[in-house]
Amino acid sequence: MIEVIAEMSGSIQGALGCLGAAIGVGLVGSKAAEAVGRNPGASGKILVQAIIGMALAEAVAFYALFL
Repeated sequence: MIEVIAEMSGSIQGALGCLGAAIGVGLVGSKAAEAVGRNPGASGKILVQAIIGMALAEAVAFYALFL
């Protein structure tokens, strides 16, 4: 019985970590699109910062799945 509970709690932890990463990537993407809409000339710099932000948000999902 304890093994089943341990597996379920690990699955919940991984699911919540991936959910948090998905929300973070969505927020970064929406704010990047908003920033490009306000200042199209800075789209290159905004894209670089958005990709870095998305990569850091996705790292959270990997930590949740593997730890």
